[in-house]
Amino acid sequence: METKKFLSSYLWDLEPYVPGYQPQNNEGLVKLNTNENPYPPSPRAVEAMRSAIGENLKLYPSFDCLSLRSAIAKMEGLSTENVFVGNGSDEVLSLCFPAFFKQEKPIAFFDITYAFYKVYCKFYQVEYDAIPLHSDYTAPLSAFHGQYGGVLIANPNAPTGIAASLREIEEVLRNNPDCVVLIDEAYQMFWGHTAAGLIETYPNLLVVRTLSKGYSLAGLRAAFALGQPHLIQALINMRDSFNSYNLDAIALAGATAAVEDTPYAVANAKKVMATREWFTEGLSGLGYQTLPSAANFVFTRPPRGDAQQVFEALAQRNIHVRHFTAPRTAEWLRISIGTQEEMERVLAALTEIG
Repeated sequence: METKKFLSSYLWDLEPYVPGYQPQNNEGLVKLNTNENPYPPSPRAVEAMRSAIGENLKLYPSFDCLSLRSAIAKMEGLSTENVFVGNGSDEVLSLCFPAFFKQEKPIAFFDITYAFYKVYCKFYQVEYDAIPLHSDYTAPLSAFHGQYGGVLIANPNAPTGIAASLREIEEVLRNNPDCVVLIDEAYQMFWGHTAAGLIETYPNLLVVRTLSKGYSLAGLRAAFALGQPHLIQALINMRDSFNSYNLDAIALAGATAAVEDTPYAVANAKKVMATREWFTEGLSGLGYQTLPSAANFVFTRPPRGDAQQVFEALAQRNIHVRHFTAPRTAEWLRISIGTQEEMERVLAALTEIG
């Protein structure tokens, strides 16, 4: 039976995003393939979620997510009208494509970046140009200037971990006044800088962040966008045409408490950053070429470029990392930063593998 006829034609060749492998048995596992935070979320967030479980779950959650938006606005020195919240940054990013990027001109992002961007383009039928990174994986940001219907920059980038300076980001904004420039700051907390301070100056700037990484809430699915009110209202209109209650009551309680306890998350991020620098030095001692990372992972090349073999050898030792097989990344591994003890185990395994 031909079942393709039941599908919309644009789904026939749609290639969904493939997330990192999620093992079912975590006993003895060092899981460093999905950029999760190795430290637990704020105890205040956990307690808030426990308190949210009760009879009130029979009611719909807040549709305007005002408590969470207010907490984020206070943290960022903005107003509530500058904040949109969503069910993970993937949902927030997804809403941005029909809201801002269905233009006559194609949008642009880098050829090596978050793979979901291409999936969104196919899903929403948005044309795009993939701008090649330099041979050293740094970003040719001048390539974006004034040519596109939208610009999308992951900063720090993934899987490279390299961050562009705020001066470079502002240059992109200045040279693209007629389209939205979206800065995806999923790993911002492990860098310490943000483009959010430019929002008042640039009406075309949208900054997207997640609570999955820096706040140790990957299992919660909460994220936000920051921008001038006209961009935020556009996202609200998109959401309310799709799913008005996009954050449940438990997620709202936990996310609000986590944001209010941001110093706890920052302290954990600093531990990750210290371990990242230590691990990078250890990799260098083994002859690995590692890019300068501003994220909670490193992108590193084994001495012989045999990333697939090293990937498999680590898996045999119950250590899971990420290997991307595209031509420009095939010789590299992305390794999330775990606890100090976990990264010591990884270095010991790499030394053994040779």
